[in-house]
Amino acid sequence: MLRIVLIELQRGRFRPQQWWHDMQENEALKWAGYGICPSRSAWYDFHDRVASILEACHRKLVEQAIRDGVSTTVQASLDGSAFEANASRHRLVNQDCLTRRKAELAVACDADQAQQAVEPPRWMAKTPDTRVEQRSRYERAQQRLDELQAVNTRQERRRRRDPKKIVVSTSDPDAALGWDKLHVFRPLYNVQLVCDLNSPLILAHEVFAQATDAGTLKPVLRKLLATSGMRLRDLLVDAGYVTANHLALCARAGITLYGPWQENDSSRLKRAKSKDKKLFDKRQFAWHAEEQVYECPQGHRLSWIGQQKRPQADGEVNVMHSYRCSPTHCCACPLSKRCTINPNRGRSVKRSEHEPLIDALRARMATEEAQSLYRRRKQTVELGFADLKQHRSLRRFPRRGLMRVRTHLGLLVLVHNLLAYHAAQPNTNHQQAPAKAA
Repeated sequence: MLRIVLIELQRGRFRPQQWWHDMQENEALKWAGYGICPSRSAWYDFHDRVASILEACHRKLVEQAIRDGVSTTVQASLDGSAFEANASRHRLVNQDCLTRRKAELAVACDADQAQQAVEPPRWMAKTPDTRVEQRSRYERAQQRLDELQAVNTRQERRRRRDPKKIVVSTSDPDAALGWDKLHVFRPLYNVQLVCDLNSPLILAHEVFAQATDAGTLKPVLRKLLATSGMRLRDLLVDAGYVTANHLALCARAGITLYGPWQENDSSRLKRAKSKDKKLFDKRQFAWHAEEQVYECPQGHRLSWIGQQKRPQADGEVNVMHSYRCSPTHCCACPLSKRCTINPNRGRSVKRSEHEPLIDALRARMATEEAQSLYRRRKQTVELGFADLKQHRSLRRFPRRGLMRVRTHLGLLVLVHNLLAYHAAQPNTNHQQAPAKAA
């Protein structure tokens, strides 16, 4: 059945119902399946059960490619992209609407059990069986909404949203809400790919129920390094993955991270609009490791005043140390207008606990060798997403739920890697023609 599914995915046929229809008509699929003819429900069950073996199949294929020399897995690139979920952006509800609909749906289900006539509203399913299924989806939507409310409660007060504005999709509650590539607010899934720089293989993949790439490097890296024979040395990423904690994580794993430090289009736009865009940068302050103090361009010392623990998206904590110059020096300094907005408070500088790794990254990315290597990122991982969207027709996931979405992506990646592995094999079908007799 897996062989048939892979052939169907290569043909752009994604749904189990399509597989069942094709098995009735396509002789090539019957030959590939050795004459089996599963029922329609068997194809749906297989799609849900195949998730348990997909990870092992993908890992064995990559390990075989390493042994055969198809992939060296020394250098790789990582990136993420948002894909549409199989859910409508017009069916988003908040807590008040969800509570009201759940109550109406419960009344309708009770009437169905009592075999009483029901006049469903426009949003409600029209038959008793579909109302039972809709009720289970609404229960899952309630769980998802409770999770989002709990996350919102833990936020800082200035970042906390109005609980009435937190919404969830009733079609696919697992999907996250965000802006897609066309700037449309809709339910999305975030797909992460790790592509080999020296071969067309996809080394690792994952799907997250979130709209951004924040906090995805750690689980993807854990999944990548679980592959036997992996000798990853360099990893190319964009600015969204380059954080102090991620630099420390890659350093512990023996991986050199390549990516700009806090440099993307949005960050440049923010600096252009910021009031302190002409102020001295922290790099213009000298750091004295022996004394654990900073020295400003005028020679004044910035002493340690405290530390702050900043929680990261992946659950880690980044400790930031604060240093401040005495207001006496800042008020009398001739460079105070270029150094601080408020001289009466004194110029302050924050330093991460992983600041040496940040300095090493900046020095590394300033070299021509690193820039030449980093330019290959778009030629690999971006092509991986282009292949999924154009050749595998993955612009919108055909099924709902995070588990089924991961299964579908795993099948597509397996198809991609099988074709890439086959193309890399030497062509032994055509033997050399015998030489003509003289």
